[in-house]
Amino acid sequence: MTQLESAKKNIITPLMRKVARLEGINSKELMRLIAQGKVVIPLNKNHRIKKPCAVGSTLSTKINANIGTSTDESSLSEEIKKLKIAVKYGADALMDLSVGGNLAKIRQEVLKHSTVPVGTVPVYQVAVDAQKKNNNFLKFSAQDVLTVLNEQAIQGVDFFTIHSGVTQSSFKVLQKQKRLMGIVSRGGAIIASWMKHHQQENPFYSHFDDILDIAYKYDVTLSLGDGLRPGSILDATDKAQIAELKILGVLAKRAWSRGVQVMIEGPGHVPLGQIEKNIALEKKYCHGAPFYVLGPLVTDVAPGYDHITSAIGGAVAARSGADFLCYVTPAEHLRHPTASDVREGVIASRIAAHAGDLIKRKRIAIKWDRDISIARKNRDWKKQIRLSIDPDKAREYRLSSKPKLAKVCTMCGKYCSIKLMDDCAGV
Repeated sequence: MTQLESAKKNIITPLMRKVARLEGINSKELMRLIAQGKVVIPLNKNHRIKKPCAVGSTLSTKINANIGTSTDESSLSEEIKKLKIAVKYGADALMDLSVGGNLAKIRQEVLKHSTVPVGTVPVYQVAVDAQKKNNNFLKFSAQDVLTVLNEQAIQGVDFFTIHSGVTQSSFKVLQKQKRLMGIVSRGGAIIASWMKHHQQENPFYSHFDDILDIAYKYDVTLSLGDGLRPGSILDATDKAQIAELKILGVLAKRAWSRGVQVMIEGPGHVPLGQIEKNIALEKKYCHGAPFYVLGPLVTDVAPGYDHITSAIGGAVAARSGADFLCYVTPAEHLRHPTASDVREGVIASRIAAHAGDLIKRKRIAIKWDRDISIARKNRDWKKQIRLSIDPDKAREYRLSSKPKLAKVCTMCGKYCSIKLMDDCAGV
């Protein structure tokens, strides 16, 4: 049985118990949320990991880090290095988005080295295989799609991003609208191009029941991708985006009826004033399914700093009910990310997630802030560094400053306000 099927039968699995302990939630409550489709535990039956996680309502906001080769950068060792850095600095899940090199081998190594859930975008492999076999990445069939999905499920992939909402009907809405940026999702663009080339319906939509068969067999969580997400804040929350979202809501119900776990992917580039509305629309049209957002980025003007623009949006999204944040690195829109970019992206996203949790899970989340504040008041530098979201960077900064007075920092020196107040009785 899948985790969803077990939950619907009031069976608390060992995995549910383990995740409930990690979340500080009652296992029966977790089971109830899974049964309702409001929480997922992405873990393939063929994958063994040390750090499973649950994503969804009432839980801590999780973050995902994307790694993977490109057509220009395809070093497996570099991607494994990024994987280890992402996990070290707190990623709850990883996605292998590789399109260069031996994809099956890369995925195998990622699955072997990862201690957290691993997701993929299967249409990437479908397109790469078609390019190699037919010299045209659009020359693939629905059967090719199912073959790749089955291969990846057998390997142990925990969640699939599938762009089932890019259909003939939603694409027509996009064409009528004439967006500024059109389709910016790589998977969404491949599907749209395939539909136009073959004059057929999206195979991820037309063969959705076959996909459910594969997902059910291995308990793969489906992450229903936002192929029509906005790539500019000027396109946010438009008719095409909403048309796709409504389709995903219908598909989510079909998945639940088959015992398959589902989460919904969302934007994208969204101005601050529309983030809360986007979360509310997803919860409404997708019946409370966990929401997985990319960023969102709140402005388009900060190439090189998009880990910051996404962290601003991610904090607001988490506060408003988003369940899963996909990190954005400083390299977004500019180049293939380095290991350093991955670290920066993970930390920025974790800050956003925690900031949101301080609103929606204050009773639990606030303890971390309380503990580090006490350490700061006591000028307990070792503890303050240990409790930092990035202890390595905090330690590096502390050691580089070489304060003359060991109990203060070089910002204020002997005029340190905390030290001065220590000398004032009762403060």
